[in-house]
Amino acid sequence: MDRPHLPRQAPIEAHGAGGFRFAGMSHRGSLLCLPDGIWAWPISAPLGLTVDSFALVFAGADALDFFILGTGEAAWVMPEPMRLRFREAHISVDAMTTGPAVRTYNVMQLEGRRVGAGLIAIE
Repeated sequence: MDRPHLPRQAPIEAHGAGGFRFAGMSHRGSLLCLPDGIWAWPISAPLGLTVDSFALVFAGADALDFFILGTGEAAWVMPEPMRLRFREAHISVDAMTTGPAVRTYNVMQLEGRRVGAGLIAIE
């Protein structure tokens, strides 16, 4: 994860079939969308998430107010220690299935909000 697919934010144009489309590109697998770029994210299920999974998020915390986590096809409750780490970084976090997460991320980005997203790909 040393270089982003795209060195800026962009709306997610489509999702499903195991990937995403954005900025005229397509990507198979999950994505981490931050103000400074869109990155491949090696997460395939929420159970694989650890605080370290969000290292780039916390490294760029000064540029974020909100983080949307797309959990795939099923709802998932973020463990309290992980939620606490976001609170300590002064980032509001919300977890929801990937479809609503993509829509929420796009709207917030369009509104000019300082938002990031971790989006787990769905089939």
